[in-house]
Parts: sequence; C-alpha cells; structure tokens
Amino acid sequence: MTSSPSPVSFGEEAYRPQIHYTAAETWINDPNGLVYADGLYHLFFQNNPYGTNHANMSWGHAVSTDLVHWNDRPVAILCDDEEQIFSGSIVVDEGNTSGFGAPGSSPLVAIYTSAYAEDSAHHGIQAQSLAFSLDGGETWTKHEGNPVLDRGSRDFRDPKVFRYSGPDGSYWVMVAVEAVERKAVLYRSDDLRNWTHLSDFEATTKVGLIWECPDLFPLAVDGDPENVKWVLIINLHREDGEGGSAGVYFLGDFDGTTFASVGVGASADDGGAPAAEYGWLDFGRDYYATVSFNSAPDDRRILVGWMNNWDYARSLPTSPWRGSMALPREATLRTRAGRVVLEQRVVPGLEASGLPRSLGLLDVPEGVRALPLECREIPCLIEATFDAGSASEFGLVLLQPGEGQPGEGRSGEGRSAEEGARLCYDVERGELALDRRFSGNTELHPLFSSIERAPVALIGDRLRLEIYLDAGSIEVFAQGGQVTFAEQVFPDPSSTGVSVYAVGGTAQLVALTVTPLKPAPVVRERESAHAV
Repeated sequence: MTSSPSPVSFGEEAYRPQIHYTAAETWINDPNGLVYADGLYHLFFQNNPYGTNHANMSWGHAVSTDLVHWNDRPVAILCDDEEQIFSGSIVVDEGNTSGFGAPGSSPLVAIYTSAYAEDSAHHGIQAQSLAFSLDGGETWTKHEGNPVLDRGSRDFRDPKVFRYSGPDGSYWVMVAVEAVERKAVLYRSDDLRNWTHLSDFEATTKVGLIWECPDLFPLAVDGDPENVKWVLIINLHREDGEGGSAGVYFLGDFDGTTFASVGVGASADDGGAPAAEYGWLDFGRDYYATVSFNSAPDDRRILVGWMNNWDYARSLPTSPWRGSMALPREATLRTRAGRVVLEQRVVPGLEASGLPRSLGLLDVPEGVRALPLECREIPCLIEATFDAGSASEFGLVLLQPGEGQPGEGRSGEGRSAEEGARLCYDVERGELALDRRFSGNTELHPLFSSIERAPVALIGDRLRLEIYLDAGSIEVFAQGGQVTFAEQVFPDPSSTGVSVYAVGGTAQLVALTVTPLKPAPVVRERESAHAV
C-alpha cells in the first residue's frame, strides 16, 4: 500500500465533473451498497484509498439528501491483509433479524464479496461476508463469522440483497453471480447469516463473456400495481473487441424462488415481432456496474452506474482522481407502441445557473450549420427536437471547435478530425449513433475511439433528445429515455461550438434550448466531516 497522492494544481483538474460524483484524489469503480436510510441516500463504491490505480479494494462512502449534492464520508469498509472488499449491497435490517443491533433496532447490514488474499486461509476463493453499522453508516464492524456463504468458487461475487414478501412469508433474497459461468444464483435467508440456495438463472444464448453486479427488482408497468414485472440487471464484459463493459436487463416474473424471463419488448398484439431475450441498459461505452438503491422513498427505482469501461479505465487522462459515477436515473416500465420498455430519466434536482437560451424552427439543409448558441458554461442541459423532413440523416455536432465541415456519407465518415462529438440519426435504419471518434483526446487508449448505435423509432417523424454535458462526459436520453448513451469525452476546453447537420435532404430543427446548470461540487470529508 502506498501513501495518498499529494494535491495538484487547478490546471490538472480540467476534466473534473461538476455534477457527477468523483473521489477527491483516488480510484473508484463499482457503486456498492446503495441504500436510503434516515433521510440520506448512501453511495458506497469500490475505492482504492491509497492511490489512483485499481488495487486495495475497499468501500468508499458519500451521502446526499437529494442525489445531486454529495458529501464525502471516511472510508467505510477497509481492505486488510486477509481480504479485499469487493462489490455488494446494504439493507436496512428492520426488526434486527440479524441480531447485530439492540432488540427492535434497524442496523445497516452490508453484504459484500470477500476476495481473499494469498496468505489467507481462504486463498483463491471469493465468498460473501457481512459488516454492520449501528450509527447510520458512519462506522462499520466486520462480522466475526465471515464468510457467511462460500461455494468454494474463485468467481462467486457481487451479492445484491433485498427483502421479499410472498405467500411463504417475508425473507431476505440474495442474487449474486458465478461470473465465468455467466450464471445468476439466488439464495434466501431469515437472518442474513444463514443462506439456502433457491435457484439459478442462465440465458438461453451466450450473453457476454463474464457476468458481474446483478440486481433484481419489481416495477409496475405504466404505474399499475396489478401489472408488475421483475427486472434482472446483469453487468457484463463482452468478447474482446466488441465494446468492453456493458449492462443488460431481462424482464420476467419472480415467485420468491425462481426468476423466469419473458423477453424484452414483447408486443401486446398477437401479430407483433417476438421479444428479444434481453435489452441493453445503455448503448454507450461508459455505463457499467449499474445497480439500484434499496429502500428508496415511494418505491422509486433509482439506478447509479460507474461511468467507465474496463477497456481503458486505467488510461483516463484525469488527475488526481480516476473514475466517476453516472447521473442517478429513475427507471420505469412503460408500454410504447404495444411493447413494454425500460425507460430511464435523470432524477430531478439539477438547478439552472442562468437563463436558458433557445432557438425556434430552423431548416437544416444538406451540410453542417453552426448555431449561434455555444456551450461555454459547463455543465449544461441541451434539449433538442428534430423533424426528419426529407433528410436521410441528421443530427447535432457538439463540443465543436470553430466552423464544422460538411459530412461525407452516413454518420459523417471521412470528416475533419476537428468536428467534435456527433449525434447522428439514420432515417432509413431508424438508428441513433453517438460518434466520439473526433471528440478531442481519443488517443488515450487504442479502444477508446468509438461510434455506438441504437435502434430509435421516430415519433411522428420527430426525434427528441435531452443531453447532459459535463466536464469529461456526455449523457444522452432519446425519446423520453427509451434509449440512453453514457460516454466519456475529453475535448479541448475551447471546444464549445454546437452545429446541426443533414445529409440527403433537409431536416428541421423544431426547437433547441441550452440551459446552464449549477455546479454541485462534492463536499470533501477533509473540508467538513459532518456537513450535509
């Protein structure tokens, strides 16, 4: 273990996000232990307290009252010579079923993966362990009887635990993974200490190379409590060269023992297309290890993902920190065109820092047209609505230095390298693409430069986009959050221009609004140990 990095100059903070969570000067990855308790949202996360590389895995900790303004807390669960503290979850143990608290109290209980060290008695094994807090998450004690669930496996990890109530009563359910086997394994417990196997879930076709960080939760379709489906999230590593880290979801039913997938996007009409086995949680390169908050108010399902990708996570041009979280999103199930889809929207709470600037109806003829609106104030929200008109392709060019050059063919193949990041809509294919190949510093790693595509249907010939720009990132929500992209970008700070473009005809920009957003810098633990 090494000492903590020393402070650096302001200039090295060029890509520090203003509305996304980052650690002060260390490495972070997977969000862990997301839980709401006593008026606070607790964000725990994989953290190396001693440096900016992936090592010494422990649980960092931050809290918020609104999911926008975060306050650091001291490291919660620290690694030691016996184990690293890998991913997991936290529950509010109402009724003290675990016995860790006083009778009638509700301790917080963390269920995490112990990744045992070389000189441990459990060398080579990943198993599930417990820690508990009796002071609202400030301090944690590891359970003397760890591990509480050991399959003798090298790759058994990432437990998500929740309370289930059904015909057989109420009990704790854990969903974890056998990562290399691409299998979700389910267990039950009455006291969080003793676990009984329930069932396994595997996809019928090969999905990814390695499974990690599962989550399982119910959602009412269209808000109807009589029509509930269960969502199983699996985060995965794809085959080499296929995009690295990603997240998918399965829709189905859970009876307290078994999760049965029913497919994603199944049509309510008999003549509709068959359902896909799974759907992509996000179509960008940087939305991984996504899990949801336990015990969120009003049964809301709020997701947080790590905005990064294992393909290049160790090569980011950021200092003195590595890694950030995506904006918290609320997930819902909605029926659209006869199909049930998972929609995601950024949770409310971000505030405008100035007056919005807007443009009205504007024709977009063939070529690139610079707009008289720049994104000089970062972070900002861009809201844009397009009508396809006669164009075969249209879209936005963001973070653009100077005048744009005309696109050449589909998705701007052959463009000048100075054009910025593009959002490209292909009318014939019904496909939206986020192209960051010319977005600034793409040389940080050979696998960073990319163009990602997603099927997106026009609604009345129109495409509606919400785009959150922060230092170092773009998050796109298309058609009300039916499709999302989260991606990191590292442009020159002078790249603030916005253009529209069309290919093969004339599109229309129906409306565009740029709203500067108020920064919400993290209050660091060293600045205020108890400031909320």
